[in-house]
Amino acid sequence: MQLSLSEKIIVVTGGAKGIGLGICNVLANEGAIPFIVGRNEADNLQAVNEILASGKKAFQVKADLTLPEDCKKAIEAVIAQCGRIDGLVNNAGVNDGVGLENGNYEDFIASLHKNLVHYYLMAQHALPFLIKSKGAIVNIGSKTAETGQGGTSAYAASNGGRNALTREWAVELLKYSIRVNAVVVAECFTPLYQTWIDTFENKEEKLASITQKIPLENRMTTVDEIANMVTFLLSERSSHTTGQIIYVDGGYTHLDRSIS
Repeated sequence: MQLSLSEKIIVVTGGAKGIGLGICNVLANEGAIPFIVGRNEADNLQAVNEILASGKKAFQVKADLTLPEDCKKAIEAVIAQCGRIDGLVNNAGVNDGVGLENGNYEDFIASLHKNLVHYYLMAQHALPFLIKSKGAIVNIGSKTAETGQGGTSAYAASNGGRNALTREWAVELLKYSIRVNAVVVAECFTPLYQTWIDTFENKEEKLASITQKIPLENRMTTVDEIANMVTFLLSERSSHTTGQIIYVDGGYTHLDRSIS
C-alpha cells in the first residue's frame, strides 16, 4: 500500500529507543523523515545514524520534555532544520510507579510532566505548522488508563489524559482538517520491558505468565506492530479517521482472558 509519506517531516518524541525507535524506523522505510526528540543526545544520534546507514533520512534534537521551554525549543529546532512539520507522534513517557498509598504530591506532579504535560505542549507548539500542512497527530497511550495496574496512579492518570486529549483535539482541530488519533499499548516487548523481566528470579516463567493472558496467539505485541499502525494513522490512507483510540494489543485490554 502506498502511504504517500515521502519526505514528510514527522516529529517523534522519545524516538531513540523502544517503541519510538520502531516508529522512526518504519516511518523512514516509508520515505518519511523522522525527527527524534529526546533527552539523551547520544541515544538520539545513535538512532539517527542507524537510519542514515540504511540510506534513509532522519534528524534529532536534544530536549528534556519535562521542561516547558525545551518543548518550545524542540519545535523551533525542527522548523529551523526542515521548515515544516507534517506529523507529530507524542510517545515519550515512563511508567514510574507513583502510587496512591506510597506516593506524594511532588512525585505525582513530576510524573504528569514526564507523561502528559509535554503531550499538550508539543502539540501546541507544533500546531501552527500542522495547520499549514494539514498534518496529523498520534498519541501513544497505555492500557493502564482502562485496566488499572496498581501502584501507578500518576501514569494511569496521564494515560487517561492522553485518551481524553485525543478526542478533545480531534474535535477542536476539525476546522483545520488535522486528524488526531491514539494508539494504546498493552504488553509490547521492548528493551525496557526485557530489563523489567530480568528483575525476576524466574524470568521465563514470569514472561510466560504474561503472554498466556494475551488472547491473540498468546504472545507479546511487537514494536513493529505498534509502529505500523502509527504510520498508517499518519498517512493519507487513514484520511477519514480521527478521534479514535486504537488498541494494538492482541485483544489484551478488552477480550475475556479466560479464552486464552
